[in-house]
Amino acid sequence: HFVIFPGLVSSLPKSGGWLNSVKVVLGFLEIALAFKFLSIADQAFHWGILDREINIALWIVIATLIGVYLLKGFRLPGDTGKDAEDKRIGVPRLVLAIVTFTFVIYLVPGMWGAPLKALAGYLPPMHTHDFDLAGLAHDESNQICDEPKYSEFLHLPHGLNGYFDYDQAIACARQQNKPLFIDFTGHGCTNCREMEARVWSDPQVLDRLRNDFVVVALYVDDKTELPEDQWYSSTFDGKVKRTIGKQNADLQISKLNNNAQPYYILVGKDERVLVAPKAYDRSVDNFIAFLDAGKKKYRELFAR
Repeated sequence: HFVIFPGLVSSLPKSGGWLNSVKVVLGFLEIALAFKFLSIADQAFHWGILDREINIALWIVIATLIGVYLLKGFRLPGDTGKDAEDKRIGVPRLVLAIVTFTFVIYLVPGMWGAPLKALAGYLPPMHTHDFDLAGLAHDESNQICDEPKYSEFLHLPHGLNGYFDYDQAIACARQQNKPLFIDFTGHGCTNCREMEARVWSDPQVLDRLRNDFVVVALYVDDKTELPEDQWYSSTFDGKVKRTIGKQNADLQISKLNNNAQPYYILVGKDERVLVAPKAYDRSVDNFIAFLDAGKKKYRELFAR
């Protein structure tokens, strides 16, 4: 919220003592949140600067500085008055410092690829991590038909093989005689990352996605500009769609009359929706039921 409304911190009453300490802590938090929003742009434009471990390292440093500051390990220019001169640490400061350092300890394993599920929606995806111990155990056994377009800069979670282009994905689904699992997602979609970390990671869900479906992830906010011969004017709003993200968003709005993410669709060979689409829902059981219902409907319609 402080990133969106940067004047909020400066508008707080100008006073010394504890109120100045509150401002300092909020300032540190504003910096930490700023890196979160910068990482979204980094992913959308594929700059490759703020990878997952870089974000975690920055948060560790910022949280450590907050903890040390709360313990009066250093002073800033605005720290004046009796509270600043008093070397004693009050109970509220001590409790907040303990919470802060606990957060630091929680973050540290993330430097080596720990999933950090509680923060999954706020960190870059796991595929941006250069050293991922957890990823070494993933079984990339599901077979797809050909080399996915855009796979040099787009990736699926948990070692899944799949596509990032609708036409290529539906062609493979027809070839393999499987339903197509469409994931309308976004680089800046917090709920999408939470679903991937908390629901997709379940072994039963992963097994179904690997073996029973062809998976396609369609990023609606990707800024990659396509060759001019792939541009088109939308039948929905009449605007020219030049990027991967704009074309995927147009597909979702024009065909499904929906623009929310995450949004999961199961379609058959005829490109018709098999069952009611699924939105954000962290219930693993509900997601499994959704996948199973789609698979059952596909068999009823397209059984050989």
